[in-house]
Amino acid sequence: MKTLTRRQRHIFDFLRTHYDRFPTPPTLDELCAALGMASRGSLHKHISALIEAGLVEPSGGHKQTGIRLTRHDKAVTDQDLPFIGKIAAGKPIEALENIHYMAVPDMLKSDKPCYVLQVQGDSMVEAGIFDGDWAIIEQRSYADNGEIVVALIEHYEATLKYIEQTPDKVLLIPANAGFATMAYRPEQIEIQGVLIGQMRSYRTLLSK
Repeated sequence: MKTLTRRQRHIFDFLRTHYDRFPTPPTLDELCAALGMASRGSLHKHISALIEAGLVEPSGGHKQTGIRLTRHDKAVTDQDLPFIGKIAAGKPIEALENIHYMAVPDMLKSDKPCYVLQVQGDSMVEAGIFDGDWAIIEQRSYADNGEIVVALIEHYEATLKYIEQTPDKVLLIPANAGFATMAYRPEQIEIQGVLIGQMRSYRTLLSK
């Protein structure tokens, strides 16, 4: 499946969540208003990418008549969350953004948008987070000190760590005595979400 940008995923998730609120397939103008987007041209490009990915389709054969979800997407249940790749619990690695879906129990989610990342590395083992675990992340751009966050470093590398923030410094703290705390300036770090749950396959652990 085509890799989606963060903005395209946001539009797609909005359609999945709110599609039933529209009495007819929403037009680009209606979606612009609902999403609070000023540029119809920008939305047109994002919708074209979703059509190319096979997630939505034009109603009546062209976008002007409305956008509807495809049958492929309608098979996705309310328990499914987007799984967007691997996140480092160790040396930072790039978080992948190949969109798939995973079934996640309601008790592990919140009422805010969430997504799933698979942990790679062992720098968080003392917090009970192991290589191969699936981390359920509540998508938000802020966190309290002491929370475990997905931190994007220098707009490129993502990692899963405890966070401590002051006006002039951000510390990303591992939960493994063999790893060092990483210090950054606030402008170097973008919080992409906070850990709220995790899942584990013991078959994966036993096979290592």
